[in-house]
Amino acid sequence: MIDLMLAKDMNAVADMWAPDGIAEFPFAAGSSPRVLHGREEVRAYLAHYPELMDMKDMAALTVRPTDRTDTAVVEWTATGRTVATSRPYRLDYIVVLTVRDGLIALYRDYWSPLSVAAAAGGLAGLIDSLERENA
Repeated sequence: MIDLMLAKDMNAVADMWAPDGIAEFPFAAGSSPRVLHGREEVRAYLAHYPELMDMKDMAALTVRPTDRTDTAVVEWTATGRTVATSRPYRLDYIVVLTVRDGLIALYRDYWSPLSVAAAAGGLAGLIDSLERENA
């Protein structure tokens, strides 16, 4: 998956999901979705990612097995540049990954919406959307 992300082959990344696989983003905020249901929602979500973030490297990859043979905790750091601002970014991720029949059944991604918004130059917009949600 990491190689496909770096190659910006988002269709191939989406093909790694089971047809009914789930992607969850528990810390998502603002207009970012919290849950994607099925491969095609994942595909639509990933379609424009290379136009937003130019990922150059995945560093510090650590895979931690769990007591379940189908589940692992994966930690990594992505580096690259934000397309809109050309500013460099460094984002840390923790993912709980469950696989069924060789495909992703559950991908629970604990990323920081504040870090992503700051990297993309959209921190003010994220804060505004959060204030509107709480008003």
